[in-house]
Amino acid sequence: MANVSNEQIKIPRHLAIILDGNGRWALSQGQARTFGHKIGANTMKEMVNYAFSLGIEVISLYCFSTENWKRSKEEIDYLFTLPIEYFNKYMDKLIEDDIRVIISGDISSLPKQTILACDSAVLKTKDCKSHVLNICLNYGGHDEIIRAVKQIAYEVKNDKVDVKDINEEMFSSYLYTKDLPMVDLLIRTSNEKRISNFMLWQISYAEIYFCKTLWPAFTKSDLDKALKDFSKRKRRFGGI
Repeated sequence: MANVSNEQIKIPRHLAIILDGNGRWALSQGQARTFGHKIGANTMKEMVNYAFSLGIEVISLYCFSTENWKRSKEEIDYLFTLPIEYFNKYMDKLIEDDIRVIISGDISSLPKQTILACDSAVLKTKDCKSHVLNICLNYGGHDEIIRAVKQIAYEVKNDKVDVKDINEEMFSSYLYTKDLPMVDLLIRTSNEKRISNFMLWQISYAEIYFCKTLWPAFTKSDLDKALKDFSKRKRRFGGI
């Protein structure tokens, strides 16, 4: 049951979250960093269900960035088991709740079983229409934009695209999020106040909310606070 109603708050159409602080939370509990990712995955499941119950249409989650390869092999290997576990455990629920899964990022360099799990989730939920869960894996905003530029340049070179037809709408169609609305609200947990190369094009007019809570400890109450704060913002989109 939702803690807030649509009458009390404005519901963003597209919510993006940088899930930060898993490792620090685990260390604060005297545990290995991987334990933080395990609990963080449970938090993700709970928050996704709650956010969709409030009427949010799209949720984008920053789960593994192009810079996260700098971490230890043990931590990286564990992180790539989580999509497999999540989709195996909750696929029936995703379909029942009419949630379409998409993957943003270059997953070609991920372990084979992780790729198969992601591809299977996308295929099995392709006809779901009520909500979209966008899992960002091996994702970086710079990488996404450069990828789009290369694709457009290739098509211009091969006379498939005319340079005069390139505009914002056309460019957006080459991004991983081509079928999604722009981000309305971006939440970053753990009290870090930076974007970290996440959805740079898509958050151009997003409201940004920084939360002190480390991701594994993030609760429905924390999300409610973010949404209530969002409701107070005056979104002018360059106007007065």
